[in-house]
Amino acid sequence: MSMLKRFVSYYKPHKWMFAMDMIASMSIALLGMVYPVITRNMLNDYIPNEKYQTIIIAGVVVLGLYALRMGLNYFVQYYGHVIGVRMQSRMRQDLFAHLQKLPFAYYDNNETGRIMTRLTSDLFEVCELAHHGPESLLTCSVMMIISFVYLSSINWILALIVFGCVPILVVTSFFLRRSMKEAFAERRKSNATINAAVESSITGIRVTKAYTNADLEQEKFEEGDETFVSSSRRAYKAMARFHSTTTFISDVFNVIILIAGGLFLYAEKISYGDYAAFIVSVNLFIGPVNTLIHFMEQFQNGASGFRRFVELMEEAPEAENPDAKELTDVKGVIEFENVNYAYVEKKEVLHNINLRLEKGKKLALVGPSGGGKTTLCHLLPNFYRLGSEDGTIRIDGTDIRELTLESVRRSIGIVQQDVFLFGGTIRDNIMYGRPDATEEEMITAAKRANIHDYVMTLEKGYDTEIGERGVKLSGGQKQRMSIARVFLKDPAILILDEATSALDNTTEVLIQQALDELCKGRTTLVVAHRLSTIRGADEIAVVLDGRITERGTHEELMAAGGTYQQLYSLQFRDNDYIE
Repeated sequence: MSMLKRFVSYYKPHKWMFAMDMIASMSIALLGMVYPVITRNMLNDYIPNEKYQTIIIAGVVVLGLYALRMGLNYFVQYYGHVIGVRMQSRMRQDLFAHLQKLPFAYYDNNETGRIMTRLTSDLFEVCELAHHGPESLLTCSVMMIISFVYLSSINWILALIVFGCVPILVVTSFFLRRSMKEAFAERRKSNATINAAVESSITGIRVTKAYTNADLEQEKFEEGDETFVSSSRRAYKAMARFHSTTTFISDVFNVIILIAGGLFLYAEKISYGDYAAFIVSVNLFIGPVNTLIHFMEQFQNGASGFRRFVELMEEAPEAENPDAKELTDVKGVIEFENVNYAYVEKKEVLHNINLRLEKGKKLALVGPSGGGKTTLCHLLPNFYRLGSEDGTIRIDGTDIRELTLESVRRSIGIVQQDVFLFGGTIRDNIMYGRPDATEEEMITAAKRANIHDYVMTLEKGYDTEIGERGVKLSGGQKQRMSIARVFLKDPAILILDEATSALDNTTEVLIQQALDELCKGRTTLVVAHRLSTIRGADEIAVVLDGRITERGTHEELMAAGGTYQQLYSLQFRDNDYIE
């Protein structure tokens, strides 16, 4: 779909209001013709022929038409902008919906602040273009034609002189516009950089304060801000050059008309009344020309914003087999067969992984950080998609590439070390696991996660606001809320990715009890650094440098005296809590 066709498609839901807006805009422009026409009649007829009653009537008529134009201006300003805002809203909704479909890899490579810029300031510029663009193009084009015809009826030679100057203005504007376009595109990029820096700094404000690095953050922000100021200076310099030059050329037009009209008047080629009317009316032609030229600035901003919108909308969503089927009646049998994976080409993270996990069993993945354990957990819900030659992951005997993404993820619950909670209440965050759950189901989930008793100590209970990302809660409280969320979801498969590694021993006992309850009857894949928590796993696999080097039960691996035994002994030596 071309850029223009895509842009026009957003007008369709508002076509009747848009049509009325264009009619009102045209009416405003045409009413502007009344004053010079009556001025000409006044000078050539009413005043010389002493038609005083007609003069008063004409004045009242003009006043009435101006009152009508005031109402039309209100309509255009209000409803025209409403159309633009509604189009902006639709674009924002489409963009947000598309963002939900993009793969993890996109978010790995793009900063949140830059994405937010496209959702906000970029689309605001598009909104302004949506309102003023068609209005300016239509009304100015029509007014140029009508005013030229009217000027020709007064004196066609003077009209041709005015018309002959227009190409000079257009050509000059074309060349100046090119540098302005490049400058504003650079300014928009630097604005996105600032937004990304601000988002990162505010999100990490507690770390900044803990390390007393406010000066460092200020320095980083000022560096980005200086880039923005510099790019803005170049953009506004190009804009100033554009406006000053085009305004000067327009002023030259007026001088040319003043001189040519004076010579025509001296040679008696035009009457005083027609000369005065021509001088008054010439701006009816020059005005729309200047409006279109100056509109280029707004067009550049809006077009640049819409181009960035389209670029993001054309980012490929998560791939899904068009014939993918639903995963239903999930048993939870998981198989990894000859699985290889690389985030970056030729830098393999996983190599020839073969695992099988029966229904209701628990498999623990252990090993040093960076070995590929979390990657395995991300591949199972299809967060990162295997290529056709990268092996196979099956759930209940079916390749996950042949299943719908939604049905696979609906069947998997994930508890991570870094818990993400949304701004809102405790209720909102637990109910996120299943928004249609009942109050009783939510409370039962909270009780099973060992968070209900704490919630009951709060004045507003489940309606307590938790702050951005749950900042008002402790790490253990956030973790238990995330567990309650999974209890409510009630998946057949469970992934625990270092769910207790950042907790103190007392809190860990409470959470481990909740996790043990959560694991009952579910096929569970566990990533753990605290080896004491996975001694009871049905099988333990040691992952080193993307390969499985050891497999077996806790007792078998301890007896083997390999990597697992060394890791376990090291933790025991450091007096880690071991049951």
